[in-house]
Amino acid sequence: MSEAVRDGEREEPGRVMRDRIEKLETLRSLGVEPYAYRFDPTHSTEEARALFTGEVEETESVRLAGRFVSLRDMGKSRFAHLADRAGRLQLYFRKNVLGDEAYTLLDLIDLGDWIGVEGAIFRTRTGEITLRVDRFTLLAKAVRPLPLGKEEVDPETGERTVYSGFSDREARYRQRYADLAVNPEVREVFVTRAKVIRSIRRFLDERDFLEVETPVLQPIYGGASARPFITHHNALDIPLYLRIADELYLKRLIVGGMERVYEIGKDFRNEGMDRSHNPEFTMLEFYAAYLDYEDVMRLTEELLVQVVTEVRGSTTLSYGDATIDFTPPFSRHTMYDALREIGGVDVPALSDEELRARASSLDIANAASFSRGKLIDELFGELVESKLVQPTFITDYPRGISPLAKPKRGDAELTERFELIIAGRELCNAYSELNDPFDQRERLEAQARLQAAGDDEAQVPDADFVRALEYGMPPTGGFGMGIDRLVMLLTDQPSIRDVILFPTMRPE
Repeated sequence: MSEAVRDGEREEPGRVMRDRIEKLETLRSLGVEPYAYRFDPTHSTEEARALFTGEVEETESVRLAGRFVSLRDMGKSRFAHLADRAGRLQLYFRKNVLGDEAYTLLDLIDLGDWIGVEGAIFRTRTGEITLRVDRFTLLAKAVRPLPLGKEEVDPETGERTVYSGFSDREARYRQRYADLAVNPEVREVFVTRAKVIRSIRRFLDERDFLEVETPVLQPIYGGASARPFITHHNALDIPLYLRIADELYLKRLIVGGMERVYEIGKDFRNEGMDRSHNPEFTMLEFYAAYLDYEDVMRLTEELLVQVVTEVRGSTTLSYGDATIDFTPPFSRHTMYDALREIGGVDVPALSDEELRARASSLDIANAASFSRGKLIDELFGELVESKLVQPTFITDYPRGISPLAKPKRGDAELTERFELIIAGRELCNAYSELNDPFDQRERLEAQARLQAAGDDEAQVPDADFVRALEYGMPPTGGFGMGIDRLVMLLTDQPSIRDVILFPTMRPE
């Protein structure tokens, strides 16, 4: 049944849709409005089920609302199921209770329609808690049938098994509304996502962080190494960029004396798409005066333990074939140690050309043009990252690829930076933040030279940010974490598209 919109014209509706539209017209001819203005449910299906304790034959009357998702016609009575966001409950319609006119209207109700029902809760002879419908109201007619799956009931245990009628992943991403309607487990992923964000906010609020908002449209993008999306402001006649990170504005607030700030918001990077990258994604960034990256590592452990425990009830969880243990302390390796011990590359002993030859042997694209720091980072991604399953801090990144991080104490060629790797991908990135305005200006100018040489992910100089540092920024620890990737871990989802309600897709 096809009813796609193509080139502005609607294809001829299929037979099922024509039948439903005819029912809609019949309802209107009978004076029944198929799209109600409101309904006042008193309980969810879960709350209604909890009312029945077995101490009485039936409860007092309740009102529920939801989708009509199954129907069995037994002549003068019918059994159905109503589904809402809390679950589903069996309904029992009897002709002698509803009356002939109302009972006949059931013939015009289809699976997927939204209805409101009123009646008492009781238990049937087969043991199923059920609402006896005394009155029902059509709330919204579904003229397009939902891709409801096949349902089987075990005759001995009564256990239901639902086989999805909507298994094509790409179609589910495009039509998330239908995916959510027919797959309760998908709704649960996004319920969990909301719990994750609430837990993060509570953790930071309890530690005296202030939630703030910074510009999404920026005249100069910065704070990360990425290509931006570009737009144009008509009134000012200037180009603007969708932010690639929140960092530089949040650090301006530290300069202003706000001391502890965080933001949970959308960032945008005009890059490739894969199982862990979407052009629009959600980041948590926080900055705290007087901390360094060691302090931030401890905060990271505390934050993740709280979130994982609150959402999953334990510090361990399953992700794919692995069991991930968030019990602190997390493992720690410097980047160079990890490359030597896991990747077999002894960075200090190799020249730039030897590193470049190793990268080329691994078919790393454009290795001939990479700086030493970029070569080291690419080799780490190729040889080490995918092998780190348990939470692992990788510390002390090369200076050349960390233009916003302070030099490492005792080795100015490295920086006080860490990334947290879990299940083979980066989850967090954090620094002892660079607060020397002279060093910061030099590093951003070096980034500008890289960009002029063709590196379209190099950072752009931001004179106003340097000016802010000239007013003085106290020692600061900064942190960024991808919310989507954390939700992937906590819900055991293989793709970032599974945890974003409306992921970016090619046009149909």
